[in-house]
Amino acid sequence: MPVCPECESPLDLDEDTIDEGEVVICDDCGTQFEVVSVDPLELAPKEEPGYIDEDNDTFVGEEEE
Repeated sequence: MPVCPECESPLDLDEDTIDEGEVVICDDCGTQFEVVSVDPLELAPKEEPGYIDEDNDTFVGEEEE
């Protein structure tokens, strides 16, 4: 079972049916995460404009102005 990257509480997610781009919310701390990868499962905080793709060392998401 995946855990919240912020508070490390278990996240109630069905990993078989979740899709990239979905937003999930931690029931314990309320942090919103976007699913950026499903295999392996990777979450990024929703309030961040994007994330760094460590495989390609590239920024994915909105560019800062």
